[in-house]
Amino acid sequence: MDLKEIQNLIKFVAKSGASEVKLEMEDVKITIKTGSEDKNGETTTFVQQIPMNQPMPQQGIAPQPVAAPAETEASSPATKEDDSKYITIKSPIIGTFYRRPSPDKPNFAEVGDTIAKGDVLCIIEAMKLFNEIESEVSGKIVKVLADESSPVEFDQPLFLVDPS
Repeated sequence: MDLKEIQNLIKFVAKSGASEVKLEMEDVKITIKTGSEDKNGETTTFVQQIPMNQPMPQQGIAPQPVAAPAETEASSPATKEDDSKYITIKSPIIGTFYRRPSPDKPNFAEVGDTIAKGDVLCIIEAMKLFNEIESEVSGKIVKVLADESSPVEFDQPLFLVDPS
């Protein structure tokens, strides 16, 4: 997560009216508190890098593992070209991704299912609110890009859909 993404997250949280947001990823832990005891009413942000198993160089702000996914994408251009014909459905909010309405119910959508515009694809829990995410396109689900019960970020790809 780079500085620009952190700044956008801070702005989003400040506008949302939330008093505190915690985000934990593999290499970064972020806590954003608004309306804290600051006399100026400013937002307080804490960014903590989680120690990795391997020793990392102390130079720079961005941790080394953040660059690894970009290298993986660059090393497989064939996969990128294949995905270009698909539409990506992205997360409209930050939260926890769920593929089904409850543990004892089936998934909203499976790989290979044909979906229509307006069909519920998943639920994203944000601040104890369960938000149904509806499809904005019609087509066939090719791939699910997020894991069950995993945290997702704003604009993170969730599904690949073949519109044909």
